[in-house]
Amino acid sequence: MEKTKQKYNLFTGKALFLLIFPIVIEAALSMSLGMVDGLMASYAKKGAGDDILTAITDVDQISSLIIQLFTAFGVGGAVITSQLIGAGKVEDANKSAKQLLVIMLLISLVFTGICLALNHQIISLLFGGAGEETKRNAYIYFYINSASFPFLAVFQSCAALLRAQRKSMNTMMSGIISFFLNIGFNAVFIYWCKLEIAGVALGTLLARIFPAVFTLFLMTRKGNMVRLKIFEKFRFDGKLLKRILRLAVPSGIENSLFQLGKILVIVFISIESYNFGDTNFHTAANSVAANINTVSSIVGNGINTSILTVIGQAVGTGDIGSVKYYIKKMLFISYIGNACCVAFTFAMSPLLLNFYNISGDARTIAWHCLLLCLPVQFVTYPLAFGMPAVLKANSDMKYVMLSSIFSMLLMRVGLCYVLTCDWAGIHLGAMGLWIGMVADWGLRGTLFLGRYLRGHWKKSSGLLKDYPDYGDSEIVAEHEVEKLFCDNAR
Repeated sequence: MEKTKQKYNLFTGKALFLLIFPIVIEAALSMSLGMVDGLMASYAKKGAGDDILTAITDVDQISSLIIQLFTAFGVGGAVITSQLIGAGKVEDANKSAKQLLVIMLLISLVFTGICLALNHQIISLLFGGAGEETKRNAYIYFYINSASFPFLAVFQSCAALLRAQRKSMNTMMSGIISFFLNIGFNAVFIYWCKLEIAGVALGTLLARIFPAVFTLFLMTRKGNMVRLKIFEKFRFDGKLLKRILRLAVPSGIENSLFQLGKILVIVFISIESYNFGDTNFHTAANSVAANINTVSSIVGNGINTSILTVIGQAVGTGDIGSVKYYIKKMLFISYIGNACCVAFTFAMSPLLLNFYNISGDARTIAWHCLLLCLPVQFVTYPLAFGMPAVLKANSDMKYVMLSSIFSMLLMRVGLCYVLTCDWAGIHLGAMGLWIGMVADWGLRGTLFLGRYLRGHWKKSSGLLKDYPDYGDSEIVAEHEVEKLFCDNAR
Protein backbone atom coordinates (compact mmCIF):
# COMPACT_ATOMS: atom_id res chain seq x y z
CA MET A 1 0.00 0.00 0.00
CA GLU A 2 1.36 3.43 -0.96
CA LYS A 3 2.12 5.62 2.05
CA THR A 4 -0.01 8.77 2.20
CA LYS A 5 2.02 11.95 2.56
CA GLN A 6 1.14 13.85 5.76
CA LYS A 7 -0.18 17.36 5.22
CA TYR A 8 0.58 20.05 7.79
CA ASN A 9 -1.71 23.07 8.00
CA LEU A 10 -0.52 24.90 11.10
CA PHE A 11 0.80 27.63 8.80
CA THR A 12 -0.61 27.89 5.30
CA GLY A 13 1.47 29.53 2.59
CA LYS A 14 -0.57 32.71 3.01
CA ALA A 15 -0.11 32.65 6.81
CA LEU A 16 3.67 32.28 6.42
CA PHE A 17 3.80 35.16 3.97
CA LEU A 18 1.73 37.41 6.23
CA LEU A 19 4.05 36.55 9.13
CA ILE A 20 7.42 36.76 7.35
CA PHE A 21 6.92 39.69 4.95
CA PRO A 22 6.16 42.35 7.61
CA ILE A 23 9.04 41.12 9.79
CA VAL A 24 11.44 41.35 6.83
CA ILE A 25 10.25 44.88 6.04
CA GLU A 26 10.67 45.85 9.70
CA ALA A 27 14.16 44.30 9.78
CA ALA A 28 15.04 46.09 6.53
CA LEU A 29 14.05 49.45 7.99
CA SER A 30 15.77 48.80 11.31
CA MET A 31 19.04 47.65 9.78
CA SER A 32 19.01 50.24 7.00
CA LEU A 33 18.58 52.93 9.62
CA GLY A 34 22.08 52.20 10.92
CA MET A 35 23.44 52.78 7.43
CA VAL A 36 21.38 55.96 6.98
CA ASP A 37 22.44 57.24 10.42
CA GLY A 38 26.09 56.67 9.55
CA LEU A 39 25.68 58.29 6.15
CA MET A 40 23.99 61.41 7.54
CA ALA A 41 26.43 61.61 10.47
CA SER A 42 29.46 61.47 8.18
CA TYR A 43 28.38 64.88 6.83
CA ALA A 44 27.64 66.37 10.26
CA LYS A 45 30.94 68.23 10.42
CA LYS A 46 33.20 69.07 7.51
CA GLY A 47 36.46 67.15 7.56
CA ALA A 48 35.48 65.07 10.60
CA GLY A 49 33.56 62.26 8.91
CA ASP A 50 35.95 59.50 10.03
CA ASP A 51 35.96 60.65 13.69
CA ILE A 52 32.18 60.99 13.96
CA LEU A 53 31.45 57.74 12.15
CA THR A 54 33.98 55.87 14.30
CA ALA A 55 32.47 57.30 17.53
CA ILE A 56 28.95 56.26 16.50
CA THR A 57 30.08 52.76 15.55
CA ASP A 58 32.00 52.34 18.82
CA VAL A 59 29.03 53.42 20.95
CA ASP A 60 26.59 51.38 18.86
CA GLN A 61 28.62 48.29 19.74
CA ILE A 62 28.10 49.02 23.44
CA SER A 63 24.41 49.78 22.91
CA SER A 64 24.04 46.60 20.91
CA LEU A 65 25.42 44.68 23.88
CA ILE A 66 22.44 45.92 25.92
CA ILE A 67 19.98 45.51 23.04
CA GLN A 68 21.10 41.90 22.53
CA LEU A 69 20.19 41.21 26.16
CA PHE A 70 16.72 42.69 25.61
CA THR A 71 16.39 40.66 22.42
CA ALA A 72 17.29 37.49 24.32
CA PHE A 73 14.48 38.08 26.81
CA GLY A 74 12.19 38.83 23.89
CA VAL A 75 13.21 35.52 22.32
CA GLY A 76 12.50 33.71 25.59
CA GLY A 77 9.11 35.38 25.83
CA ALA A 78 8.27 34.69 22.19
CA VAL A 79 9.19 31.01 22.45
CA ILE A 80 7.20 30.51 25.66
CA THR A 81 4.20 32.42 24.27
CA SER A 82 4.30 30.55 20.95
CA GLN A 83 4.51 27.17 22.68
CA LEU A 84 1.68 28.06 25.07
CA ILE A 85 -0.50 29.21 22.18
CA GLY A 86 0.34 26.01 20.31
CA ALA A 87 -0.76 24.05 23.38
CA GLY A 88 -3.97 26.07 23.76
CA LYS A 89 -2.87 27.61 27.10
CA VAL A 90 -3.93 31.18 26.34
CA GLU A 91 -4.39 32.24 29.97
CA ASP A 92 -0.86 31.16 30.84
CA ALA A 93 0.37 33.02 27.76
CA ASN A 94 -1.24 36.21 29.09
CA LYS A 95 0.45 35.79 32.46
CA SER A 96 3.80 35.10 30.80
CA ALA A 97 3.48 38.29 28.72
CA LYS A 98 3.12 40.51 31.80
CA GLN A 99 6.06 38.81 33.52
CA LEU A 100 8.22 39.42 30.46
CA LEU A 101 7.38 43.13 30.17
CA VAL A 102 7.99 43.91 33.85
CA ILE A 103 11.31 42.07 34.11
CA MET A 104 12.64 43.67 30.90
CA LEU A 105 11.64 47.15 32.03
CA LEU A 106 13.37 46.72 35.39
CA ILE A 107 16.56 45.43 33.76
CA SER A 108 16.59 48.31 31.25
CA LEU A 109 16.32 50.91 34.02
CA VAL A 110 19.32 49.37 35.79
CA PHE A 111 21.44 49.45 32.63
CA THR A 112 20.40 53.02 31.87
CA GLY A 113 21.50 54.15 35.33
CA ILE A 114 24.86 52.38 35.02
CA CYS A 115 25.59 53.78 31.55
CA LEU A 116 24.64 57.34 32.53
CA ALA A 117 26.71 57.25 35.72
CA LEU A 118 29.79 55.59 34.19
CA ASN A 119 29.72 57.15 30.73
CA HIS A 120 33.34 58.33 30.55
CA GLN A 121 34.74 55.30 32.36
CA ILE A 122 33.09 52.82 29.98
CA ILE A 123 34.21 54.68 26.84
CA SER A 124 37.75 55.12 28.16
CA LEU A 125 38.00 51.46 29.17
CA LEU A 126 36.85 50.07 25.82
CA PHE A 127 38.10 52.71 23.39
CA GLY A 128 40.90 54.44 25.26
CA GLY A 129 43.21 54.02 22.25
CA ALA A 130 40.99 56.16 20.03
CA GLY A 131 41.77 59.79 19.25
CA GLU A 132 40.60 62.56 21.58
CA GLU A 133 38.05 63.93 19.09
CA THR A 134 36.57 60.46 18.59
CA LYS A 135 36.26 59.94 22.35
CA ARG A 136 34.67 63.36 22.83
CA ASN A 137 32.01 62.49 20.26
CA ALA A 138 31.53 59.06 21.84
CA TYR A 139 30.87 60.55 25.28
CA ILE A 140 28.07 62.75 23.91
CA TYR A 141 26.49 60.06 21.76
CA PHE A 142 26.60 57.39 24.48
CA TYR A 143 25.06 59.66 27.14
CA ILE A 144 21.99 60.51 25.06
CA ASN A 145 21.68 57.03 23.58
CA SER A 146 21.58 55.40 27.03
CA ALA A 147 18.33 57.19 27.83
CA SER A 148 16.56 55.19 25.10
CA PHE A 149 17.15 51.76 26.71
CA PRO A 150 13.83 51.55 28.63
CA PHE A 151 11.92 52.35 25.43
CA LEU A 152 13.87 49.68 23.57
CA ALA A 153 13.05 47.15 26.28
CA VAL A 154 9.32 47.88 26.06
CA PHE A 155 9.38 47.65 22.28
CA GLN A 156 11.38 44.41 22.20
CA SER A 157 9.03 42.68 24.64
CA CYS A 158 5.80 43.91 23.01
CA ALA A 159 7.05 43.22 19.48
CA ALA A 160 8.03 39.65 20.42
CA LEU A 161 4.58 39.05 21.93
CA LEU A 162 2.79 40.49 18.88
CA ARG A 163 4.81 38.30 16.52
CA ALA A 164 4.02 35.23 18.61
CA GLN A 165 0.35 35.99 17.88
CA ARG A 166 1.10 36.36 14.15
CA LYS A 167 0.53 40.13 14.36
CA SER A 168 3.80 41.06 12.66
CA MET A 169 1.97 43.59 10.46
CA ASN A 170 1.58 45.79 13.55
CA THR A 171 5.28 45.77 14.37
CA MET A 172 6.03 46.54 10.72
CA MET A 173 3.86 49.66 10.83
CA SER A 174 5.63 50.88 13.97
CA GLY A 175 8.97 50.24 12.27
CA ILE A 176 7.99 52.23 9.16
CA ILE A 177 6.86 55.25 11.17
CA SER A 178 9.92 55.10 13.44
CA PHE A 179 12.25 54.91 10.42
CA PHE A 180 10.96 58.10 8.86
CA LEU A 181 10.78 59.87 12.22
CA ASN A 182 14.45 59.07 12.80
CA ILE A 183 15.49 60.43 9.40
CA GLY A 184 13.37 63.55 9.93
CA PHE A 185 14.76 64.21 13.39
CA ASN A 186 18.31 63.64 12.12
CA ALA A 187 17.82 66.15 9.33
CA VAL A 188 16.46 68.78 11.73
CA PHE A 189 19.04 68.30 14.48
CA ILE A 190 22.11 67.78 12.26
CA TYR A 191 21.59 70.17 9.35
CA TRP A 192 19.24 72.84 10.75
CA CYS A 193 20.15 72.96 14.46
CA LYS A 194 23.84 72.14 13.73
CA LEU A 195 24.05 69.81 16.74
CA GLU A 196 26.51 67.44 14.99
CA ILE A 197 26.76 64.10 16.81
CA ALA A 198 24.30 65.17 19.53
CA GLY A 199 21.73 65.62 16.76
CA VAL A 200 22.19 62.01 15.63
CA ALA A 201 21.72 60.78 19.21
CA LEU A 202 18.62 62.91 19.83
CA GLY A 203 17.06 61.69 16.58
CA THR A 204 17.61 58.09 17.65
CA LEU A 205 16.20 58.68 21.14
CA LEU A 206 13.00 60.36 19.96
CA ALA A 207 12.44 57.80 17.21
CA ARG A 208 12.70 54.94 19.74
CA ILE A 209 10.00 56.39 21.97
CA PHE A 210 7.24 56.06 19.36
CA PRO A 211 7.44 52.28 18.64
CA ALA A 212 7.61 51.56 22.39
CA VAL A 213 4.40 53.49 23.09
CA PHE A 214 2.67 52.24 19.94
CA THR A 215 3.34 48.52 20.46
CA LEU A 216 2.49 48.77 24.16
CA PHE A 217 -0.87 50.27 23.18
CA LEU A 218 -1.45 47.45 20.67
CA MET A 219 -0.71 44.82 23.33
CA THR A 220 -3.41 46.26 25.60
CA ARG A 221 -6.24 45.90 23.07
CA LYS A 222 -9.11 43.62 24.07
CA GLY A 223 -9.19 41.78 20.72
CA ASN A 224 -5.76 40.21 21.29
CA MET A 225 -5.38 36.53 22.07
CA VAL A 226 -2.50 37.52 24.36
CA ARG A 227 -3.10 40.86 26.06
CA LEU A 228 -1.27 43.08 28.55
CA LYS A 229 -3.48 44.49 31.32
CA ILE A 230 -1.40 47.43 32.51
CA PHE A 231 -3.46 48.40 35.56
CA GLU A 232 -4.22 44.88 36.72
CA LYS A 233 -2.63 43.88 40.02
CA PHE A 234 0.78 42.33 39.35
CA ARG A 235 3.01 39.94 41.23
CA PHE A 236 5.88 37.81 40.04
CA ASP A 237 4.92 34.24 39.14
CA GLY A 238 7.90 32.08 40.09
CA LYS A 239 7.00 29.22 37.77
CA LEU A 240 6.47 31.34 34.66
CA LEU A 241 9.43 33.58 35.44
CA LYS A 242 11.66 30.53 35.82
CA ARG A 243 10.57 29.25 32.41
CA ILE A 244 11.26 32.61 30.77
CA LEU A 245 14.66 32.89 32.46
CA ARG A 246 15.54 29.31 31.55
CA LEU A 247 15.30 30.31 27.91
CA ALA A 248 16.32 33.97 28.15
CA VAL A 249 19.45 33.70 30.31
CA PRO A 250 21.44 31.33 28.04
CA SER A 251 20.36 33.37 25.02
CA GLY A 252 21.25 36.59 26.83
CA ILE A 253 24.70 35.29 27.77
CA GLU A 254 25.26 34.14 24.20
CA ASN A 255 24.12 37.43 22.64
CA SER A 256 25.96 39.61 25.13
CA LEU A 257 29.26 37.74 24.87
CA PHE A 258 28.92 37.67 21.10
CA GLN A 259 28.51 41.45 21.09
CA LEU A 260 31.38 41.81 23.57
CA GLY A 261 33.53 39.86 21.14
CA LYS A 262 32.60 42.32 18.40
CA ILE A 263 33.64 45.18 20.66
CA LEU A 264 36.97 43.51 21.43
CA VAL A 265 37.90 43.08 17.78
CA ILE A 266 37.09 46.74 17.11
CA VAL A 267 39.39 47.59 20.02
CA PHE A 268 42.12 45.48 18.36
CA ILE A 269 41.99 47.42 15.10
CA SER A 270 41.64 50.76 16.94
CA ILE A 271 44.83 50.05 18.88
CA GLU A 272 46.66 48.94 15.73
CA SER A 273 45.58 52.07 13.84
CA TYR A 274 46.73 54.24 16.76
CA ASN A 275 50.08 52.48 17.11
CA PHE A 276 50.93 52.60 13.41
CA GLY A 277 49.72 56.10 12.64
CA ASP A 278 46.84 55.06 10.40
CA THR A 279 44.48 57.60 12.05
CA ASN A 280 40.95 56.19 11.98
CA PHE A 281 40.66 54.89 8.43
CA HIS A 282 40.72 51.19 9.44
CA THR A 283 37.94 51.67 11.98
CA ALA A 284 36.02 53.91 9.56
CA ALA A 285 36.41 51.25 6.84
CA ASN A 286 35.07 48.60 9.19
CA SER A 287 32.14 50.86 10.11
CA VAL A 288 31.14 51.47 6.51
CA ALA A 289 31.57 47.82 5.47
CA ALA A 290 29.49 46.72 8.48
CA ASN A 291 26.73 49.22 7.62
CA ILE A 292 26.54 48.04 4.01
CA ASN A 293 26.78 44.38 5.00
CA THR A 294 23.65 44.76 7.13
CA VAL A 295 21.69 45.04 3.88
CA SER A 296 22.76 41.51 2.91
CA SER A 297 21.30 39.98 6.08
CA ILE A 298 18.00 41.89 6.17
CA VAL A 299 15.86 39.09 4.75
CA GLY A 300 17.73 36.42 6.72
CA ASN A 301 17.23 38.27 10.01
CA GLY A 302 13.52 38.69 9.33
CA ILE A 303 13.11 34.99 8.58
CA ASN A 304 15.10 34.04 11.69
CA THR A 305 12.68 36.07 13.81
CA SER A 306 9.74 34.34 12.09
CA ILE A 307 11.26 30.94 12.83
CA LEU A 308 10.71 31.47 16.57
CA THR A 309 6.95 31.81 16.05
CA VAL A 310 6.55 29.08 13.42
CA ILE A 311 8.66 26.40 15.07
CA GLY A 312 7.56 27.44 18.57
CA GLN A 313 3.89 26.89 17.72
CA ALA A 314 4.72 23.62 15.96
CA VAL A 315 6.49 22.42 19.11
CA GLY A 316 3.44 23.40 21.14
CA THR A 317 1.26 20.98 19.16
CA GLY A 318 3.52 18.11 20.27
CA ASP A 319 3.72 16.72 16.70
CA ILE A 320 7.36 15.98 15.84
CA GLY A 321 6.49 15.47 12.18
CA SER A 322 5.08 18.99 12.02
CA VAL A 323 8.18 20.42 13.68
CA LYS A 324 10.52 18.72 11.18
CA TYR A 325 8.37 19.81 8.25
CA TYR A 326 8.41 23.47 9.22
CA ILE A 327 12.14 23.42 10.07
CA LYS A 328 12.94 22.29 6.53
CA LYS A 329 10.46 24.73 5.02
CA MET A 330 11.77 27.73 6.93
CA LEU A 331 15.41 26.92 6.15
CA PHE A 332 14.55 26.59 2.46
CA ILE A 333 12.87 30.00 2.55
CA SER A 334 15.92 31.37 4.39
CA TYR A 335 18.34 30.15 1.70
CA ILE A 336 16.28 31.65 -1.12
CA GLY A 337 15.81 34.99 0.65
CA ASN A 338 19.46 35.17 1.74
CA ALA A 339 20.77 34.46 -1.76
CA CYS A 340 18.65 37.23 -3.30
CA CYS A 341 19.62 39.75 -0.61
CA VAL A 342 23.36 38.99 -0.81
CA ALA A 343 23.34 39.26 -4.61
CA PHE A 344 21.60 42.65 -4.41
CA THR A 345 24.09 43.93 -1.82
CA PHE A 346 27.07 42.78 -3.89
CA ALA A 347 25.75 44.62 -6.94
CA MET A 348 25.00 47.82 -5.01
CA SER A 349 28.14 47.97 -2.82
CA PRO A 350 30.32 50.08 -5.17
CA LEU A 351 27.55 52.68 -5.43
CA LEU A 352 26.83 52.71 -1.69
CA LEU A 353 30.52 53.13 -0.83
CA ASN A 354 30.71 56.33 -2.84
CA PHE A 355 27.97 57.92 -0.75
CA TYR A 356 30.08 57.93 2.43
CA ASN A 357 32.16 60.98 3.32
CA ILE A 358 35.31 59.01 4.24
CA SER A 359 38.90 58.90 3.06
CA GLY A 360 39.94 57.00 -0.07
CA ASP A 361 41.99 54.51 1.98
CA ALA A 362 38.99 53.72 4.18
CA ARG A 363 36.76 53.23 1.12
CA THR A 364 39.24 50.80 -0.48
CA ILE A 365 39.59 48.67 2.64
CA ALA A 366 35.80 48.58 3.11
CA TRP A 367 35.39 47.25 -0.45
CA HIS A 368 37.96 44.50 0.17
CA CYS A 369 36.11 43.47 3.35
CA LEU A 370 32.84 43.20 1.42
CA LEU A 371 34.51 41.19 -1.34
CA LEU A 372 35.60 38.70 1.32
CA CYS A 373 32.39 38.29 3.28
CA LEU A 374 29.54 38.45 0.76
CA PRO A 375 30.43 35.28 -1.23
CA VAL A 376 30.85 33.33 2.04
CA GLN A 377 27.50 34.58 3.28
CA PHE A 378 25.71 32.85 0.39
CA VAL A 379 26.41 29.48 1.99
CA THR A 380 26.91 30.08 5.70
CA TYR A 381 24.28 32.56 6.86
CA PRO A 382 21.14 30.35 7.09
CA LEU A 383 23.07 27.66 8.97
CA ALA A 384 25.00 30.08 11.20
CA PHE A 385 21.98 32.19 12.21
CA GLY A 386 18.82 30.43 11.00
CA MET A 387 19.63 27.05 12.54
CA PRO A 388 20.23 28.49 16.05
CA ALA A 389 16.78 30.13 15.82
CA VAL A 390 15.38 26.66 15.09
CA LEU A 391 17.15 25.23 18.13
CA LYS A 392 16.01 28.12 20.34
CA ALA A 393 12.39 27.58 19.29
CA ASN A 394 12.85 24.00 20.53
CA SER A 395 14.16 25.33 23.88
CA ASP A 396 17.68 24.08 23.08
CA MET A 397 19.20 27.32 24.38
CA LYS A 398 22.14 25.92 26.33
CA TYR A 399 23.74 24.23 23.32
CA VAL A 400 23.31 27.36 21.19
CA MET A 401 24.91 29.46 23.94
CA LEU A 402 27.95 27.20 24.43
CA SER A 403 28.55 26.68 20.70
CA SER A 404 28.23 30.37 19.89
CA ILE A 405 30.62 31.39 22.66
CA PHE A 406 33.18 28.75 21.65
CA SER A 407 33.08 29.77 17.99
CA MET A 408 33.21 33.48 18.79
CA LEU A 409 36.21 33.16 21.12
CA LEU A 410 38.14 30.89 18.78
CA MET A 411 37.49 32.58 15.46
CA ARG A 412 36.03 36.08 15.79
CA VAL A 413 38.25 37.08 18.73
CA GLY A 414 41.20 34.67 18.70
CA LEU A 415 41.88 34.63 14.96
CA CYS A 416 41.28 38.37 14.68
CA TYR A 417 43.77 39.02 17.49
CA VAL A 418 46.46 37.02 15.73
CA LEU A 419 45.80 38.79 12.43
CA THR A 420 45.91 42.29 13.92
CA CYS A 421 48.16 42.24 17.01
CA ASP A 422 51.68 43.63 17.12
CA TRP A 423 53.57 40.50 18.22
CA ALA A 424 52.36 38.36 15.29
CA GLY A 425 53.55 40.97 12.81
CA ILE A 426 50.65 40.43 10.37
CA HIS A 427 48.82 43.76 10.88
CA LEU A 428 45.82 43.16 8.60
CA GLY A 429 43.71 45.77 10.38
CA ALA A 430 40.04 45.73 9.39
CA MET A 431 40.61 42.83 7.00
CA GLY A 432 41.82 40.68 9.91
CA LEU A 433 38.54 41.37 11.72
CA TRP A 434 36.50 40.26 8.71
CA ILE A 435 38.56 37.11 8.15
CA GLY A 436 37.84 36.12 11.75
CA MET A 437 34.16 36.93 11.28
CA VAL A 438 33.62 34.71 8.23
CA ALA A 439 35.56 31.91 9.92
CA ASP A 440 33.16 32.28 12.86
CA TRP A 441 30.18 31.93 10.50
CA GLY A 442 31.56 28.70 9.09
CA LEU A 443 32.24 27.10 12.47
CA ARG A 444 28.86 28.18 13.90
CA GLY A 445 27.00 26.70 10.94
CA THR A 446 28.86 23.41 11.25
CA LEU A 447 28.13 23.09 14.98
CA PHE A 448 24.42 23.92 14.68
CA LEU A 449 23.82 21.71 11.65
CA GLY A 450 25.52 18.81 13.44
CA ARG A 451 23.24 19.32 16.45
CA TYR A 452 20.13 19.17 14.28
CA LEU A 453 21.24 16.10 12.32
CA ARG A 454 22.06 14.21 15.53
CA GLY A 455 18.52 14.95 16.80
CA HIS A 456 19.47 16.01 20.34
CA TRP A 457 17.22 19.09 20.06
CA LYS A 458 14.17 16.81 20.38
CA LYS A 459 14.94 16.15 24.04
CA SER A 460 15.10 19.87 24.86
CA SER A 461 11.74 20.48 23.19
CA GLY A 462 10.09 17.61 25.08
CA LEU A 463 9.09 15.85 21.84
CA LEU A 464 10.71 12.56 22.88
CA LYS A 465 8.44 12.17 25.91
CA ASP A 466 5.22 13.50 27.39
CA TYR A 467 5.35 17.24 26.97
CA PRO A 468 6.77 18.57 30.27
CA ASP A 469 5.64 22.15 30.61
CA TYR A 470 1.88 22.30 30.29
CA GLY A 471 0.69 20.30 33.28
CA ASP A 472 -2.34 18.12 32.72
CA SER A 473 -3.65 19.90 29.62
CA GLU A 474 -3.58 18.04 26.34
CA ILE A 475 -1.56 19.27 23.41
CA VAL A 476 -4.01 20.60 20.84
CA ALA A 477 -3.93 19.56 17.20
CA GLU A 478 -2.78 21.89 14.41
CA HIS A 479 -6.27 22.61 13.13
CA GLU A 480 -7.33 23.61 16.66
CA VAL A 481 -4.47 26.09 16.91
CA GLU A 482 -5.45 27.56 13.56
CA LYS A 483 -9.04 27.78 14.82
CA LEU A 484 -7.85 29.85 17.80
CA PHE A 485 -6.43 32.45 15.43
CA CYS A 486 -9.51 32.41 13.20
CA ASP A 487 -11.81 32.91 16.20
CA ASN A 488 -9.55 35.67 17.51
CA ALA A 489 -9.59 37.44 14.12
CA ARG A 490 -13.39 37.37 14.11
